[in-house]
Amino acid sequence: MTAGRVHGELTYRRRATVAAPPEVVFDELGRMGGAHGWPYADVLWRIRGWIDRLVGGVGMRGHPEPGGGLVAGQVLDFWAVEEVDRPSRLRLRAEMKVPGAAWLEYDVEGDGASSTLTQTARFAPRGIAGQLYWYGLFPIHVAIFRGMVRRLAGRAGRAAARAAVSRASEANGP
Repeated sequence: MTAGRVHGELTYRRRATVAAPPEVVFDELGRMGGAHGWPYADVLWRIRGWIDRLVGGVGMRGHPEPGGGLVAGQVLDFWAVEEVDRPSRLRLRAEMKVPGAAWLEYDVEGDGASSTLTQTARFAPRGIAGQLYWYGLFPIHVAIFRGMVRRLAGRAGRAAARAAVSRASEANGP
């Protein structure tokens, strides 16, 4: 976990080790938002979307078509999918109203059996309002982002365990 300032950009980073291959971890990233809900504090994400719409922003717009996978340029609630490099990187750019520019990035590194999931929130504040926004909401963002990483890691670990049990059952036969 780090929080710091790099070239005027404020960042917050969380990491988790996951007992799952990168592809399984990345699949969980593709289930964020829209009808799936957000992995942690979904009600707060929805409130944020409602507030955004109230102040003239885009609000919650949903999720790409199920099963199609995320691709650059798609909409994911009040985020735009900016970069996808499956199974190692997903970068979302905020399209909600914020006093600056914001990104939420996920990097997945692994050796096949396990992975490291890194979540980075980046914010380039615009003026004093941007600084107040970042530091004022920092405790809330920390709680939400911590919970998201834990939940994503847990879901991916359980999915990998289910797949291993299924493969073992198939190998042993009926």
